[in-house]
Amino acid sequence: MDRLALVTGGTRGLGKAIAMALHERGCRVAVTCRRDGEEARRLRDETGIPAFYWDVADFEACRAGVAQVRAQLGAIDILVNNAGITADATLHKMSETQWWDVLRTNLGSMFNMTRQVIEDMRERRFGRIVNISSINGRKGQVGQCNYAAAKAGILGFTKSLALENAGRNVTVNAVAPGYCETAMVAAVRPEVLQAIVAGIPVGRLGTPEDVARVVAFLADEAAGFVTGATIDVNGGQYLA
Repeated sequence: MDRLALVTGGTRGLGKAIAMALHERGCRVAVTCRRDGEEARRLRDETGIPAFYWDVADFEACRAGVAQVRAQLGAIDILVNNAGITADATLHKMSETQWWDVLRTNLGSMFNMTRQVIEDMRERRFGRIVNISSINGRKGQVGQCNYAAAKAGILGFTKSLALENAGRNVTVNAVAPGYCETAMVAAVRPEVLQAIVAGIPVGRLGTPEDVARVVAFLADEAAGFVTGATIDVNGGQYLA
């Protein structure tokens, strides 16, 4: 599949696994991250995947960054909106900064990035947009009013954008991962993590590759009849 895919937050964790899955399927892939670092250099050395540096919470930075990608690599066929942060606190202790930093990065980036590519996708009558939500956007979580609100907002964004662009062969879908083996989850206290795993019916954490395989399917040309969907990848935890 000779298509160009851009994965935000693509140098580690879920983003890196997604970038590598798309690369293995024959896509040309580029990733974004906020700054240059060892993770970006390692990805480039291992796979040849280039990294571009900007803050997805900044609309003008996204405009300039996507223009740079397009100038160097060509039109973007696949956009994976994966970049996200956490700033956990119960609401009665949450600061305004914690609230807006998470909303701007996790939800605002959906507009900031997609706005840069959607007109071109519509004009060329092909596009695949995959937005990474979360199980906690589906069911909520203590200490994550900001994160859950942003991830839930992604689901409404996805459905509306899918309806707007279905007639142009541009599909828009969301993936809602559960708890996976990433650095973010590794930072959870051991006793809390043990309780989380106990609540997952399949009895384990997910892997980044579990999520990446679903994203790669949705990005494929063969998935053209799937749009506006939210695919849960959580080992049955949402049902428990």
